Amino acid sequence: MSQQNVVLDDTELNRALTRIAHEILERNAGASDLAVVGIHSRGAVLARRIAGMLREFGGSEVPLGLIDIGFYRDDLGKRPEAPQVYSTEIDFPLDGATVVIVDDVLYSGRTVRAAIEALFAYGRPACVQLAVLVDRGHRELPIRPDYIGKNLPTAPGERVFVEVEETDGVDRVLIGDAESAISGDVA
Repeated sequence: MSQQNVVLDDTELNRALTRIAHEILERNAGASDLAVVGIHSRGAVLARRIAGMLREFGGSEVPLGLIDIGFYRDDLGKRPEAPQVYSTEIDFPLDGATVVIVDDVLYSGRTVRAAIEALFAYGRPACVQLAVLVDRGHRELPIRPDYIGKNLPTAPGERVFVEVEETDGVDRVLIGDAESAISGDVA
């Protein structure tokens, strides 16, 4: 039987997202010219929450987009299964905006690379920043987040599982071995 350990409970997860939202507002001197784009699937959920917090704390609406990176992955030919396809929803101009890409877990950097490529298919932002709930290390590309909820050093055989209320019925982050199987995204 595989073991998973909770590293962020619902209160800690919300506190991490709140801190990220405050840091985004501080670094960008408010919410003007900001847009938030979440990577499907759990990054999209977290992006919705962060956009709501930016509206609450910053006092103005922040455009929210959702992006699918399935066809921008660099391992499409190596995966035995077809990528799960989500809709990309970016209904605001990206040109000249500061776009904060949101994802749940940063690992190799390949998902973020794909997200940046997909994003630029929709416009040319003035600046792209990265917010992640968990940075677990083991980068394969020179990608560094601007905002981190939790640094979580991991061993190569470990996995990080993110569960969110909207899809999993609970907010938490767990760490376990590669054979662990729960409903959350695995990175």
